[in-house]
Formats: sequence, structure tokens, C-alpha cells
Amino acid sequence: MDDVIIIGGSFAGLAGALQLGRARRKVTVLDTGLPRNRFAHHSHGLLGHDHKPPLDILAEARQQLARYPTIRLVGARADSVSGAIDDFNVLTGDGESFGARRLILSYGVADQMSDVPGFAESWGTSIVPCPYCDGFEVAGQHWGLVWSGPQSHNQARLFLDWTDKLTLFADGHDIPPDIQADLARRKIPVVDGRITEIAHHKGHIATVNLDTGRNVAVDILFAHPRNKPSASLHESLGLATVDTPVGIALKVDERRQTSTPGIYAAGDLTTPFLPSVTTASWQGAMAGIFAQQSMLV
Repeated sequence: MDDVIIIGGSFAGLAGALQLGRARRKVTVLDTGLPRNRFAHHSHGLLGHDHKPPLDILAEARQQLARYPTIRLVGARADSVSGAIDDFNVLTGDGESFGARRLILSYGVADQMSDVPGFAESWGTSIVPCPYCDGFEVAGQHWGLVWSGPQSHNQARLFLDWTDKLTLFADGHDIPPDIQADLARRKIPVVDGRITEIAHHKGHIATVNLDTGRNVAVDILFAHPRNKPSASLHESLGLATVDTPVGIALKVDERRQTSTPGIYAAGDLTTPFLPSVTTASWQGAMAGIFAQQSMLV
């Protein structure tokens, strides 16, 4: 039996495995090899790895973990979890069974792409969610923001630190008059109508086409599609969740433990706002450390 099984081997999961391996705890990481940021060409704002392809960073991390004899990386999907603290069992899609005293869930979330033609093809290239991740590289250019709810008002104000040319696309939503007045005061135009197409060339936006017949050229478009957990294990386990503007997140305490004793969680699966590689990494490290400390006699 392992000390810990980590389900999800991207930045959060590998960071947890590193701490556990350095504590000489036996850990198995199960991973499907589909990190959320696989669509991005570069990872920005990550200390020591700024502007490196995220898949390269993960490959290097896995190579570094190979020096720890108690860490095992397994390319498999976790299909089900049973048992309780000190005696969990994980069954994979390959029919293999693993046992452990603790679990760390770090299988992340999957963004639900809009069915607007050109959206999915441009995601991660010229349609992005985070100014801290991609804003510096396009500072001063013409930005677009797709309204997704009241949180978009704060995002519009935030973006002015990077550019003074911002267009907000209502995309069929009714924006409250007081917010429209504030946007006008900040000289942020609001374009009515639903987005019908993202005209692009190899993922690079040319124009945003609307059902009003208007086409608006932008250099980059910020959007916040809804997301959902990449697996449903938390549902079968009955773990508590919290609602966020874009989906649900697992509820964890200050030690990264979920509502079920012995099960910890980290990464985008638990991050309601501003998910990032940096956030996922420190959460994963903390989950690994607290899982280890919970096993002390």
C-alpha cells in the first residue's frame, strides 16, 4: 500500500509528489497526460520558467522526480475510488487497483468551449482568460473582452493597466445601466449583438463577427468560458463544493483537506479565481506536506 495516491499529474500533482518523495513517502501519481494549459505555447509569470512551453516544464519536472525512488508515475485514468482514511482503493481504466492511506485530487478542470466557429481553434493562442499570464506580451494593443457576468466589470477595469484600447462585447447579455455608465466614463466601448464567428488565421484573430452585421478587429480576445472538473470522482465521493462564476470548485480547509478525512485537493479543481501554474504548484506542495503530516504517529 502507498502512503498517498495523487490523481492528476500536472503542476499541482507533481508538486505534491515532490514534497512526499523528499519525505521518503511512497506515492503513486495517476495521470492522463492532458493538462489544462496544453493549448498554450508558453507559460508566463512562473518564476524560473517564464516564457517556457508548459509541456516542456512538466517533462522536466517528471525527469527530476525520477531521482526519488518512492515516487511512481503511472499513465492511467482513475475510474473509481472506494474506502476511507488509511485504506483507500483506486481502480484505473486499465483495471489496475492501487491502495493508499491518503488521496490527493489534482485532476483539474476542462474549459467548456463556446460553439462559436473559430473559438476553440483560437483558444490558448489569441483567445485567453488571464491578463497575468498573457497581458504583458500584448500590452498596448487592442484588447477585446467577452462579457460573462458581473465579474467582467472588474476585469475591464483591471485590463486598463495593460492597455488603453479595450472593447467589451456584450454577446447578448444585458449589462446593468450603472456599469455601462462606468464603462463609458472609462472610455471603454460596449458592442451589442451576439458573437457569431471568430475570424482567424491559424488561431490568430482577425475579427470578431456579430449577428448585427458588424465586424470588430482586435489583437487579442479575453473570455471566461465555464469549466467543469476533468473527472467526476468528487461526485461519487460526495465531496463538498463551492459555486464560482464559471463552475464549481472543491471545498478545502486551510490544510487542503476536503470534506472527507484523508482526501486532499489542489490546483484548478479548488481555485475559484485566477488559476495559474504558480497557484497550482504551491497548493500541490501544501497538499503533499499536509497529507504527510496527517500520517505522523
